[in-house]
Amino acid sequence: MTDVLRRGRASLAFGFFAQGVAFALLVTRIPAIQDRYGVSDALLPVFLAAVPILAGVGSVVSERLVRRVRPSRLLRWSQPVVLLALLGVGAGDRVAELAVALAVFGLAVGALDASMNMLGVSLQRAYGRSIMLGFHATYSLGGILGASLAWAGAHWDLALWVSYLPVVVVLLPAALVGSRWYADGGGGGAVEDAGKDAAGGGVGAGVGFKVLLPLCLVMTFAYIGDSTVSNWSAKYLQDVLGSSEQLATVPYNVYMVTTLVGRAVGDFGVRRFGAVAVVRGGAVVAAGGFAVVASAPGAWAGMLGFTLLGFGLCVLVPQTFAAAGRLAAERDGRPGASDAAVARLNVFNYVGFLIGSPLVGALGDAWSYRGAMLVPMVLVLVTVVYARSFGDRPDRYGVGHERPRTADVGRGSNGL
Repeated sequence: MTDVLRRGRASLAFGFFAQGVAFALLVTRIPAIQDRYGVSDALLPVFLAAVPILAGVGSVVSERLVRRVRPSRLLRWSQPVVLLALLGVGAGDRVAELAVALAVFGLAVGALDASMNMLGVSLQRAYGRSIMLGFHATYSLGGILGASLAWAGAHWDLALWVSYLPVVVVLLPAALVGSRWYADGGGGGAVEDAGKDAAGGGVGAGVGFKVLLPLCLVMTFAYIGDSTVSNWSAKYLQDVLGSSEQLATVPYNVYMVTTLVGRAVGDFGVRRFGAVAVVRGGAVVAAGGFAVVASAPGAWAGMLGFTLLGFGLCVLVPQTFAAAGRLAAERDGRPGASDAAVARLNVFNYVGFLIGSPLVGALGDAWSYRGAMLVPMVLVLVTVVYARSFGDRPDRYGVGHERPRTADVGRGSNGL
């Protein structure tokens, strides 16, 4: 069983990495995509909004699908679809083709994000200690690589399909091979029976939206903060803080790197201090980052704020998924309850993404961009109030608290 868990953990980490690469290659080449297909500025927001909306639909569908199939199977086939859809975005030449490719990408990303986190939660329960932040660290690493490849493609003026094809050729077969070792609930044989029971037993029916609401709000607020950084950091540094165009590209890169570092060490913090303390600390640091950004007298002070944001926000999303899976397993012992909770929570990933950028833009135009930065600051601070929902005791896996490292598949915890 130990070898099964180790292989499952490594293969899933690669899945997170591949997804980080693919998503970064898409979002960082938006201007090139717009130029290739001749998409107008008025139409572009429609395309950009369609992807997270369809991803939310894909996540909802995933909740239904995992009642009948293992999350590992859903992940095994959704990841190649995401990669092929990315290639389709780069290879087409008509707006209709772009619309189809983005629609497929969005639906598959929703299924992919949900199933990846389902497996991550189940592996964490099987390990009996916090490993969730490590998976999301590999996603951040993939995002850094994908953004770097996108920069190289733009620098050398490569066609989109030329930039995307080598990545797909490498990642797609590697993901398919790695998927052989995905482990549902630690890979125990009870998972097959659990899936059958779930198909006829109303998976997760005892865990309603009201129970998950605090975690849904935390997820939404975290992604509002994240989308604020990704969409407005460069404009803020250049237009508000007076930096050069070149220096304005630095904050998001710093944010990505600090996100990676924070997630790489975050699991140790959860094991030592517990999830509640880590989430509260992350929320306070993130709020402090927004406060520094809003009050910064110059560009370098602003970059300090974005650095703090990376360290603060990075812990919230992985711990929210873990808390949802644990809460579902505790409240509804039926197989698959955790998977259903993760799929429902994943929808609010896209809700936050959709709200964040327009919210800051509207407030910035109507009021001021400095003032607009205070809104995500307040929302992130609300997380401190909801931190108790993350449950301190189950996550205190440090010395004297660690549970036996056995796969808890009998309780149906198949989700990340």
